[in-house]
Amino acid sequence: MTDPAPPVMCAALGDATRWEILTRLGEAPMSASALARVLPVSRQAIAKHLEVLREVGLVESEQRGREVVHVVVGARLGALARELDRIGRSWENRLLRIKELAERPEADEPRGRD
Repeated sequence: MTDPAPPVMCAALGDATRWEILTRLGEAPMSASALARVLPVSRQAIAKHLEVLREVGLVESEQRGREVVHVVVGARLGALARELDRIGRSWENRLLRIKELAERPEADEPRGRD
């Protein structure tokens, strides 16, 4: 599998149901049937959401006896969190620079030729 870019992972997490599935799986590995019992979504819809999460590498599936259990891939979530943090810091720095420029006294600004 190719490594999906953060925007692809973020798009996958943009759905409230997928976010809730990921949250539940973060608490404990679960089957699609178990997720359907605790979420207001059908098992078939859960399976489709799990496939999207699997495609972007946020969830893995394991056969456990007769059941397929889904597990969160913590390393992928950690990498995404670090990338989002980096982007956030970059924007904070840019906004701080804009604020500094906007608050600079006019005497500091270069004057054009009259």
